[in-house]
Amino acid sequence: MAQLDLDEPQSVECWERILVHRRDLSERLGRPVALKTAMVDVLSNSNFLRVPILVEYDELKKLQINAATDALTGLYNRRLFEEYFEKELERAKRYAHQLALLSLDLHRFKDVNDRYGHMQGDQVLQAAASTLRKTMRTSDYAFRIGGDEFALLLPHTEPEQASTLGRRLCANFVSAIEALPVTLSVSFDFGVSVFPDDADQMETLLRIADERLYKQKYSARGETPPAQAARAEQPQPERLEAGPPPGEAPRAAESAAGAAAPRRVIEMESAPPREAPVAAGPLRMPAAAAALTGAEKRKWERVSLAGTHAHAVLESLGQNAPVLDLSYGGVALQVEHPETLPRQFQAVLNVPILPTVKVNLRKTYTDRGANGNGRVGCAFIP
Repeated sequence: MAQLDLDEPQSVECWERILVHRRDLSERLGRPVALKTAMVDVLSNSNFLRVPILVEYDELKKLQINAATDALTGLYNRRLFEEYFEKELERAKRYAHQLALLSLDLHRFKDVNDRYGHMQGDQVLQAAASTLRKTMRTSDYAFRIGGDEFALLLPHTEPEQASTLGRRLCANFVSAIEALPVTLSVSFDFGVSVFPDDADQMETLLRIADERLYKQKYSARGETPPAQAARAEQPQPERLEAGPPPGEAPRAAESAAGAAAPRRVIEMESAPPREAPVAAGPLRMPAAAAALTGAEKRKWERVSLAGTHAHAVLESLGQNAPVLDLSYGGVALQVEHPETLPRQFQAVLNVPILPTVKVNLRKTYTDRGANGNGRVGCAFIP
């Protein structure tokens, strides 16, 4: 109640003094005195509460609820998610029982916002939260941890039980949004991780659940990930600003139609030599090589992160840059003024499917868009 961190002897002493003081006050006033009244009096006189603040009880409850819940959905927020996750994981370790994490997000939620507006998107989020509350058990905890990201903590739950609950949530959510004027096929995707089967640390369990969620997102529907679709539709650049390789004659003149067609200019940095894989924090990332220049087939598949909250903190510029896609060899950033980036720089990557990590990057190319923004391809280096 007092939000004080006291050791056990202090707590016992204060508790006994509070009970005695409450009894004395009640006898002197001739009526019962609230425990909180005696508590504030004792703690204030003991200098534990140096600046006591008195508020109405209803207002205090509102403050407590607002600090712990998401205003739109009424679910617990991310701060409470991390707090409860740590507590439940410690309890699971102490009593040797299983703890499952169900990580969820809404498939095509961004399309809802783009087509119908954010008010309709808010209704979809509220329907998702309502589905979680109605489907989960009384012993489970539900959280909204991001824009369209949710999580369930499931004590005493085996992997198959968690997966069954996830499938039931997906089915119930389809029924829940039938009344909404949304023609897009919005749905839940989920991933499961379980202590101790998968890991015994919170960060690792989160990463595994997110990886399985992302894998399900496209494989369950037989769809092509956005990164592959974008590459299939993207025309090859007609020319490279860096010019032809030394000793190679210029290409023959293009046809009139081809010469008149608009072309994007890609500025290529000199390709670094191939290097051995290096460790970068919790990730093992091989440095990019000539494959990134397009001279040979890409070695590592790119994971599209467009439309997510993935971003990189550029320490040299003191700004954030959206992460467009990521592979084991490098990362693509959206930078407003690419020319301000040095050839080599440090960045802190914040990617939903991975833990936060600081990396060293080398610019390999810049693809300038019509709006002045640039797609900057970067390779991981030691």
